[in-house]
Amino acid sequence: MKISKEENFTIISNEGENLTDFASELTSHHSDFEKENLVINLLEFKDLSSSNLLAFLEISDVHRNAGKSFVLVNDSMGIDDLPDELVVVPTLQEAEDMIQMDEIQRDLGF
Repeated sequence: MKISKEENFTIISNEGENLTDFASELTSHHSDFEKENLVINLLEFKDLSSSNLLAFLEISDVHRNAGKSFVLVNDSMGIDDLPDELVVVPTLQEAEDMIQMDEIQRDLGF
């Protein structure tokens, strides 16, 4: 995993692993990031399906239930193909925007 810290979130990228192994490694190291907003950079994966992304469902649910953002970044699928249970955006900029909106909503008590 490659980790890059930004002002109010952390970007985690894959380093050569397959998607399932990457999701497993992220889950096993979740305690290292549980207090941070996370952006999971999956842009290198060009042939994903919605079922592939479901490997991140459990960690996404745990992370968001703890009051932090969990955003996947991948542009290989259309919006109609994305699982409703996950937050998936096509660019890193949109991931940053999503986290800012989440922070505002949490500050307002939503």
